[in-house]
Amino acid sequence: MGKITFYEDRGFQGRHYECSSDHPNLQTYLSRCNSVRVDSGCWMLYEQPNYQGHQYFLRRGEYPDYQQWMGLSDSVRSCRLIPHASSHRIRVYEREDQRGQMVEMTEDCSSLHDRFHLSEVHSFNVLEGCWVLYEMPNYRGRQYLLRPGDYRRHHDWGAMDARVGSLRRAVDFY
Repeated sequence: MGKITFYEDRGFQGRHYECSSDHPNLQTYLSRCNSVRVDSGCWMLYEQPNYQGHQYFLRRGEYPDYQQWMGLSDSVRSCRLIPHASSHRIRVYEREDQRGQMVEMTEDCSSLHDRFHLSEVHSFNVLEGCWVLYEMPNYRGRQYLLRPGDYRRHHDWGAMDARVGSLRRAVDFY
């Protein structure tokens, strides 16, 4: 079970909306979002309704303004609760359609290039748990939620290109 509270103003002020499950459209409840409190669970926030636009991964904690979660604006229009998983396993492929060199991971990786010497990453197979993909090393840049399943090319995870720098397990502790 998860619990997240969205606030219209910075510093947990103004109108707020409490949520405990996926929500495809938060516009009915809030016109903007400048701060968030995550009481439990891991969440992916989306800039647009129906889980579209920029994505932001949040775990338990307080985020007094949108810059704390690397947000580009005060627009949060949908959210998804990430299910808890006891184990995480992902296969990373050098080429589209899960071809080329393959590496299987069970832990976070701050730089796929440095750790595995892959020239590029173009596809994934998420076997267990959910993962957050970052377009740059050290968990920076655009973020994408990878749930169990196949991602044969960058369009499958919602990216405009195949930049992949780092991967992190979607867990609420570190």
